[in-house]
Amino acid sequence: MSEELELKLLKENEELKKRLDKLEGKNLDGKPTYSFSKISKNDLYNLVDIQKEIGSDTFLDWFSKRIEISKESEDFFHQLILENKDLIYDYNEEDLKVNVIIPILNRVKFKSFDHKFRDFYELQIRYETEKFIFNGTTDFVVSKGLIRSKKPYFFIQEFKKGQINAYPEPQLLAELIAGVELNKETVIKGAYIVGAIWNFVILEKLGKDKYQYFVSENFDSSKIGDLKGIYRNLVFVKEEIIEMIQNEN
Repeated sequence: MSEELELKLLKENEELKKRLDKLEGKNLDGKPTYSFSKISKNDLYNLVDIQKEIGSDTFLDWFSKRIEISKESEDFFHQLILENKDLIYDYNEEDLKVNVIIPILNRVKFKSFDHKFRDFYELQIRYETEKFIFNGTTDFVVSKGLIRSKKPYFFIQEFKKGQINAYPEPQLLAELIAGVELNKETVIKGAYIVGAIWNFVILEKLGKDKYQYFVSENFDSSKIGDLKGIYRNLVFVKEEIIEMIQNEN
């Protein structure tokens, strides 16, 4: 074999290796890449120091704030339950999103031209450390910015029906870690949804690659009391985002 041919084959093998690494989720420099939509709890626990904590008082300020619900909104929620309660656990992901989730989110109206923030669907986010990369498309983010996302404040993951095996908690946590690090903050909020059930989450940064998180009780969106609670919790988030933006300005 000639030296020229040998060099050519070595170069082709190197290019092939780079392509295979990329397909297997490795960056060109060998750094592993994890998609938000596929990351497992084991992956997450191997990458960062993260601990689930129990704290019944953690959500007190969030869930106990008095937020009035209009008669029009209450009638809307009764009708939403009536139309979907017998189908919600048989909906596929898009059915659940269109028929249940988006109507709730639109009722909250996560959009303000005055304060320049809105809701983003299918937003691409990337967070890179010296050890790994989190990358992918998020289901729902409330973020500063109207044309493009500038600072993510609140994540929801993900619109799945109740019987699905993939559990959204680690996926949400990866997004929250990316959000809190990109924002250079110490606390961020989110929620995940499985069928009719919503859980709210608070993630706190304790140090470099070290976090703790809290998960709320279940809120069943097929029950009027819980659905109104979901709405109040989301309105609180909206008001908190407005306050944060005002303080930033």
